[in-house]
Amino acid sequence: MGAQPAAPEIPLPPEPQSVEQTGLTLGFLSDLALKTLYLRGQMTMAEIGSALGLPIPNVTERIMDFLKNERLVEIRGGAGLSSANYQFVIVDRGSEKAQEALARSQYVGKAPVPLATYVQAVQLQSIANLHVTQDDLVRAFAHGKTTIAEVLASLMKGDVVLPYAVEVDQQVVKVYDQVYHRVALDPVVAERLRFDHRWVVSKRPIVMTGGELTLETLDLIYDETSKFYEAPFQMKANGGIFMVDDFGRQRVSPKDLLNRWIVPLEKRVDYLTLHTGKKIEIPFDMLIIFSTNLDPADLVDEAFLRRIRYKIGIEAPSVEQYDEIFKRICARKGIDYKTEAMSQILAHYRKKNLGLRSCHPRDIVEQLIDTARFLGRPAQLTPDLIEMACDSYFVSLDPSGNPPGA
Repeated sequence: MGAQPAAPEIPLPPEPQSVEQTGLTLGFLSDLALKTLYLRGQMTMAEIGSALGLPIPNVTERIMDFLKNERLVEIRGGAGLSSANYQFVIVDRGSEKAQEALARSQYVGKAPVPLATYVQAVQLQSIANLHVTQDDLVRAFAHGKTTIAEVLASLMKGDVVLPYAVEVDQQVVKVYDQVYHRVALDPVVAERLRFDHRWVVSKRPIVMTGGELTLETLDLIYDETSKFYEAPFQMKANGGIFMVDDFGRQRVSPKDLLNRWIVPLEKRVDYLTLHTGKKIEIPFDMLIIFSTNLDPADLVDEAFLRRIRYKIGIEAPSVEQYDEIFKRICARKGIDYKTEAMSQILAHYRKKNLGLRSCHPRDIVEQLIDTARFLGRPAQLTPDLIEMACDSYFVSLDPSGNPPGA
């Protein structure tokens, strides 16, 4: 048998030993358990505890005892003597209460953690504690990563713990997002470790946004139907990287966007608004990157640029660098590299007076693979496949805006 995956090196939140230690009220937890049972049907005590991310002794047991004493649920048997095996079903009165709870909030899942607990966790895992040297940077780029964001993420060593959801004033804010939060702890290992399972161990997040970014998406997103909140991009990025791609091409103006972030960029805290009007303070703890191919001076004034402390120009690749990128892409795609193929591709640049771009090798190779698949041929750097890929990729338009011959 192979070795079991190791437990994470980071400290895990301790398992709560009582309802009080969860930081939530018995009423809140009872509503959550009742909604879960109502939607899923008959469940064992162990299944309910797992669904809520809570231990059975003194926590899930107390919740279910409360619901049973209130005549909202019943026990319908169970194998063995352990309370973990008790089978619970919801009764008519319980169904009515569950519907009332769902009308207030349709959130069903892991129990949230209090806002104050979340804030403390982010501060303990701050990116300010990370140290990156020049040698680290050189080694990271030598690994052939495809994007600068991926390289920077690889330099942000270690994992983070983040909650599935946060509770504030009996309201739920969903934080965990499988798009950005890559689970780092093997499920088998997680199952046998005793810790607060309302938290998930994740790789440091990489959140990337582009033209879809608006001022509204930078605040708590309240769903009128589900009656709970989705955390904004920057809250999901805490402890990792937040990259605003194509800065200056959003529907919101660069000035309005940076006005929104004056305080977060300087104070490292952000203020979000509940639909009740109450503002809450959360950490703004991430490496934020603005990527643009526009002149920064045309986007914002000098005062704003000062708040973005580091500006790095990314130059177009040289022919040698372009060739190296092309070799790596070919190797990754399982295609034999040929020097004459590069000469043929570069001829297209000279013919059409185009500038080299680092993304072009990947795009051309993928175009070639698609063309070969369509023709039922193996993907190889043959002159005809290269010609078809380049003609398609570098399509030129005449002054009317149409392809030649159209």
